Amino acid sequence: MQEGSLRCDVNVSVRPIGQLQFGTKVEIKNLNSFSSVSRAIDYEISRQVLLHSEGQDKEIVQETRLWEEGAQKTVTMRKKEGLADYRYFPEPDLPGVFLTTDYVDGIRNSLPELPETKRRRYEKMGLSMQDVLFLANDMNVAEFFDTTITKGADVKLATNWIMGDIAAYMKNEKLTINEIKLTPQELAELIASIKDGTISGKIGKEILFELLAKGGSVKGLIEAKI
Repeated sequence: MQEGSLRCDVNVSVRPIGQLQFGTKVEIKNLNSFSSVSRAIDYEISRQVLLHSEGQDKEIVQETRLWEEGAQKTVTMRKKEGLADYRYFPEPDLPGVFLTTDYVDGIRNSLPELPETKRRRYEKMGLSMQDVLFLANDMNVAEFFDTTITKGADVKLATNWIMGDIAAYMKNEKLTINEIKLTPQELAELIASIKDGTISGKIGKEILFELLAKGGSVKGLIEAKI
């Protein structure tokens, strides 16, 4: 690649929809550009699909084919009967690793919630993809959000506060969500106080910035302002 040239091989196999077993793999060589790779794959897929549709899938054998740029097709270079032809053999210095189902399940169950699982959970809450990606892509932000809603905060309102004023404050002050003074408990109480009409949204924002910078309790700050 550093010389401005490319050489690579591709492997192609197809299988009918519903068939569990993989199709026979065909290796294609003589590919020296991305466009050649694309055309060779398209041609080989079409060739194999046609053979399947005509009931001649037995004609698809494990082999190495060449891509002919002029003819825009693949042609047989050599056939390979099995693993020995590929010179596959066990690495003598690497012992086999055998993992029991219990061991694998134990590792899986010990993992924290993975980002993709978290994103799907947030989508089910009715959040937009923009909201989902913002919350799920930072483990600490996601934890702050999750704790806030477990304290009873409205999901969408909590999202708006975290993505809006809280995120802006963190950016301006160059802080992470773990470094701000505001806690999920106080954010949940602040949202509830605005939602039930105890305070206005304007006063809520004033209280929010005090909580972000100095901490404290929502109840105490409300009493000081009313």
